[in-house]
Amino acid sequence: MNTLPINKVIPELKDILAASTAAVLIAEPGAGKTTGVPPALLDEPWLSGQKILMLEPRRLAARSAASYMARLYGEPVGQTVGYRMRMDTKVSRHTRIEVVTEGVLTRMLQQDPSLEGVGLLIFDEFHERSLHADLGLALALEAQSVLREELRILVMSATLDGERVSALLGGVPVVNCPGRIYPVETIYAPAAALPVEKAAAGAVQRALVEQPGDILVFLPGEREIRRTESELRHSSLASGVVITPLYGQLPQAEQDAAVAAAVPGRRKVVLATSIAETSLTIEGVRTVIDTGLRRTQVFSPRTGMPSLTTVPVSRASADQRQGRAGRTAPGVCYRLWSREEHGRLPENTAPEILEADLAQLALELALWGVPEPSALPWLDAPPAAPYAQATALLRQLGALDAGGAITPHGRSMAALGAHPRIAHMLLRAAALGAAPLACRLAALLQERDLFKGPAAADSDITLRVEALLRFERSADAGGAEAAALRAVVRESRNYLAQLKAAPEGPTGSSGCGLLLSFAYPDRIGQKRGEGAFLLSGGRGAALQPGQPLARSAYIVAAAVDDRATQGRILLAAELAEEELLKHHADRLAEQPEVYWDAGSGSVKKRRRTLLGVLVLKETTHEQPTPEETETLLLSVLASQGLELLPWDKQSQQLRQRMSFMHAWQADWPDVSDEALGASLEAWLKPYIHGMRSLRDLSRVPLPRALEGLLDWKQRQALDQEAPTHITVPSGTRVAVDYSNPLAPALAVRLQEMFGQLDTPRIGGGKVPIVLHLLSPARRPVQVTADLGSFWRSTYFEVKKDLKGRYPKHYWPDDPLQADPTSRVRPRK
Repeated sequence: MNTLPINKVIPELKDILAASTAAVLIAEPGAGKTTGVPPALLDEPWLSGQKILMLEPRRLAARSAASYMARLYGEPVGQTVGYRMRMDTKVSRHTRIEVVTEGVLTRMLQQDPSLEGVGLLIFDEFHERSLHADLGLALALEAQSVLREELRILVMSATLDGERVSALLGGVPVVNCPGRIYPVETIYAPAAALPVEKAAAGAVQRALVEQPGDILVFLPGEREIRRTESELRHSSLASGVVITPLYGQLPQAEQDAAVAAAVPGRRKVVLATSIAETSLTIEGVRTVIDTGLRRTQVFSPRTGMPSLTTVPVSRASADQRQGRAGRTAPGVCYRLWSREEHGRLPENTAPEILEADLAQLALELALWGVPEPSALPWLDAPPAAPYAQATALLRQLGALDAGGAITPHGRSMAALGAHPRIAHMLLRAAALGAAPLACRLAALLQERDLFKGPAAADSDITLRVEALLRFERSADAGGAEAAALRAVVRESRNYLAQLKAAPEGPTGSSGCGLLLSFAYPDRIGQKRGEGAFLLSGGRGAALQPGQPLARSAYIVAAAVDDRATQGRILLAAELAEEELLKHHADRLAEQPEVYWDAGSGSVKKRRRTLLGVLVLKETTHEQPTPEETETLLLSVLASQGLELLPWDKQSQQLRQRMSFMHAWQADWPDVSDEALGASLEAWLKPYIHGMRSLRDLSRVPLPRALEGLLDWKQRQALDQEAPTHITVPSGTRVAVDYSNPLAPALAVRLQEMFGQLDTPRIGGGKVPIVLHLLSPARRPVQVTADLGSFWRSTYFEVKKDLKGRYPKHYWPDDPLQADPTSRVRPRK
């Protein structure tokens, strides 16, 4: 132990913690910080009579670190050094170094915010930036500032921006310690387009030939581990090669076997997830094979659903993995990607708090008593949109009241330590005497699918429950995976122990849908097509074709892949309508709705029973009030357009005349589509009272409604300045065309204008009318706004043409002295 690099900085760390209450330690891999720092600080005067609490993110790392430190004291775990994790604790009254996992630290802080008896709180491997680590540090910093000023906090990390953490802790000193890593050669070995399990298996076979010692393979998840294991077992491996999986849900004994040194004469190939990335030294490993992938849950604020996604690792994570090959001797790291691809990897892994489902975080903050995350210090604050969705879910589950304060039910949920959805389901099930089934469901939801191959395509979770019950009765795995079944049985018993419920004998799978509806009230689905469902939260989702569940009127979708426009339902159960109405009565809303029936073109009224966006019942016997009808008619007109109104020739011309006046005098009302549509209530509402349909709208007196926009003076001015007709020299009254308000026009036969020198004007004599001079057949021959100029010049050219085509008509040489006529020739 004396050769560990960490020992060189221990004196500096002691001095800092003796003089202040916080410090940051950046120690490279291999420095020995996890097992070297706690024993070195245990006898400091400021720790007299108190213990060290060290947060270790992963269960396997926590057990391993506690076991190693206990051996340093020559004691079994549980004496001076112990650990505490969910359903597995080894501590005693003599324990002074206690290694805890993340959920446990949160519970300890919630139960005793002052952490009495704890002198030093250590956050190990903080660079992993798990949600619980960020939460634990935020709670601890507030507890330190309010309740325990003397509590020491030490943040330890292998790769992290130490200055950011230092600033969060109040500008405390940062201690840097080099690691002890032997040289590691990096070999870039791109795997082309091979599936990850085939690429990993091929790299293992290559490394067994090229390199000595044991091999550690990093894979994204258990599924890939099992597939790679199968590939290797079906290949021609040399005798003496042992394959050992290593992932979080593996039984403890199998995890310990994977970490232990290989039996002499054998070579070990450890197939691991990111669990082996930090805090563990696997004896004998000289080669690392990195697929460059990790599995993570990414929360979608768009749908309110988390999605388990496989993504590339960051460069920092790749370096951590590479370092596993150089812990005890020089090694080699095969990276199954190219050097160019490496340069495109993100520099660091995104903190979980920025991507995860925040429901559990929001529940913990409510239990702590803070109304908003901003009340606590964060390295990265929870994003607003996912946090708002989390609190909305908690209100839906009854964990928060309308003001955001935690309810007694919410306290009971938090005490279970499970995800709020699962906790709510377990508590509701216990009250109904269905705790054993709920515990089985909770375990199934958190374990990998029991089925593989074609059987896994059926989304009905009751099939999994029945397979589990069969396994519990007879140890018959049937078509399910025995390892997954054992893990589910173990986890369901843990839940039963937490609930203190009797583990009654195996029963049927009846009731799965109801219990899941407690966990997923926002994913109750109503059938809306073949295999398609509308979820109560507003999202659409569908089953794969051909599934019996597709015939169900209602389902509960427990797992949904939301990456497509319509989500794909992965796990679900049928929900009986009577159970839905009975057990979710408090969430049902009675909503009267006045609506536009496009088929009949009329306003109708219905009363709906709603669950979220789902319409469970609907009646249409009520009649809307006149006020409701008026409001909806105006809404329909605003959305569908004013063309629904009876725009006859008179009302159209009136509107055009008013547009003309507005164009030339801004104080006149604007009667454009936009303006009229925005002010329907002001000008139209008085004239639609009692109307309910399109047929009724045909009776709207539009001229009166439009004139209602004008005051008395404007009405007088309208007739004077924008007349409907103008009397031309022949005596004919011709209608003025106001379709272009900037250029009113008059279409009149040329002969009827003989004798008039000037262009007619309107708008108080300011606006010349554009004359469309017509032939005797009423075809346009000239358009002009200057009649005098036309007579002086253009008329004589036009006259030649017209005289040739209409020889019987009157075409005088001097049009200004001629008699105007509407006939072939003027009367004598």
